[in-house]
Amino acid sequence: MMNQDLKFNLKHIWHPYDSMTKPLPCYMISYAHGVHLKLKNGIKIIDGMSSWWSTIHGYNHPRLNIALKNQIDKMSHIMFGGIIHSPAIKLCKKLISILPKKLECIFLADSGSVSIEIAMKIALQYWYSLNKNKKVFLTIRNGYHGDTFSAMSVCDPKNSLHNLYHKFLPKNLFAHAPKSSFMNTWNHNDINSFLNLLINNKSIIAAVILEPIVQGIGGMKFYHPEYLKQIKFLCNEHKIPLIIDEIATGFGRTGKMFAYQHANIIPDILCLGKALTGGTMTLSAIITTRKIANVISNNEPYKLMHGPTFMGNPLACAVACENISILQEGTWKIQIFNIEKQLKQELLPLINNSYVLDIRILGGIAVVECKYSVNLKLIQKFFVRHGVWIRPFQKLIYLTPPYIIDTFSLTKLTRAIKYAIHNKLLFIK
Repeated sequence: MMNQDLKFNLKHIWHPYDSMTKPLPCYMISYAHGVHLKLKNGIKIIDGMSSWWSTIHGYNHPRLNIALKNQIDKMSHIMFGGIIHSPAIKLCKKLISILPKKLECIFLADSGSVSIEIAMKIALQYWYSLNKNKKVFLTIRNGYHGDTFSAMSVCDPKNSLHNLYHKFLPKNLFAHAPKSSFMNTWNHNDINSFLNLLINNKSIIAAVILEPIVQGIGGMKFYHPEYLKQIKFLCNEHKIPLIIDEIATGFGRTGKMFAYQHANIIPDILCLGKALTGGTMTLSAIITTRKIANVISNNEPYKLMHGPTFMGNPLACAVACENISILQEGTWKIQIFNIEKQLKQELLPLINNSYVLDIRILGGIAVVECKYSVNLKLIQKFFVRHGVWIRPFQKLIYLTPPYIIDTFSLTKLTRAIKYAIHNKLLFIK
């Protein structure tokens, strides 16, 4: 049966970032628990990706499961237009309790990319309501904000997944990415490119948008907190809203509840997703200031013209609320501290390998940047054979393990990376 299912998958199911004619192999998962994924053949592998940053408490977490089970008997979904329900109210109260007081107006959507679309629409509609024609966004190189249309327009036009679509997208402004890394000395010249673009285009810039501290799939770079602090200062000075994309970094991944806290700033619009529900369901949130919400809302007859069918989904809200309750207990801080310490001990020595260009570790994120691209088909098979699930990208082998991972399992992940680095057949020179 399994072979038949895999054959059906190859023929009919289109996977992310893949081809229908020459697809990469897929591994059938029958069960997931804790940090383990169980293959259909019974073999268990350790998940080093947290299902793309989201499953922070591991799989089948009992408290998250109970929250889902308790809610599903009441209602799994109901439209949000003209209706409110207890799970949404409880979740929004939880969000407000962990966010700065300035961020108090919450729009619940259904995915990270959609939250970026909504945040950009909020910025555009804000200026439209003020009778100002500001419709260009300023961001930085090496960024990634999702796969939907407007989100792609603020991803790096050359060094991203979306360079194919660049000529079809709205034209936005891209400053040079900062070179000052998180742990190194701040170079004040890093802000010059951004500053020049902002000064020369401030009359048309609707908002600044960027990932805080950690740039995701655009290159997995960790930049200096002072850069973000300078950007917020310039945005305030020129009265330009700052959109912070915390979809990947939010809820503890970098050692702070939110990565923007490393710079001690407060965004004007905040996007959350991925780990919001502990990786159980899709849900996102866009949170903004009362000022921005009021400017849009007072411009009759227009309101915020967006309404995803599954926004405010009760099932997702219920489990997100329990996820935040778990985080509020604070155990994640110790977990992330221990993960970071172990990652540094076990991966930093790889910098001496001739195939390694750089190693970056922050909180529960580790990046081994190689000098050559990996052969994804071969290296994926290699990792599964070594009992781990790691999904590299181009020249990057990275880990974002669940917070609950034990030292033995984490060592198994780092050891598999070491073995891979020493196997030159896994790379494309």
